Amino acid sequence: MKLNELRPPAGAKKRRKRVGRGNGSGHGGTSCKGSKGQNARSGGKIKPGFEGGQMPLTRRLPKRGFRNRFRKDIMAVNVSQLRAFPEGAVVDADALIERRIIKRQGDGFKLLGKGEITVPLTVKAAGVSKAAREKIEASGGTVEVV
Repeated sequence: MKLNELRPPAGAKKRRKRVGRGNGSGHGGTSCKGSKGQNARSGGKIKPGFEGGQMPLTRRLPKRGFRNRFRKDIMAVNVSQLRAFPEGAVVDADALIERRIIKRQGDGFKLLGKGEITVPLTVKAAGVSKAAREKIEASGGTVEVV
């Protein structure tokens, strides 16, 4: 068998229905739309969710709560989780992802003060709590808010 001899199996390719091309085609006249009514008109489509004038489901159901479109996706990291880093290491979002302390970058991470730390580290975070800053600086490290 050669490439030029390849053919799809019989019945696999169906011809396109060409409507509105005269009565001899079998799809002339009303172009398979029937006669009259909304769907026979040009632009006669019904938008999704329309229920024939009945109150739509989306309007019948109660609305609850509030969804803030401008919410920031900040990860929380405790001081105790920074024990995984060696002395003098630079701790940023990429380093935390590498050590699997956080799963994704998001909009940054905030360092919280739970736990203790003894090794000096350089922390670059989106936010730092007062207690966390004191603990990092007491161990000889520095904190930078980016």
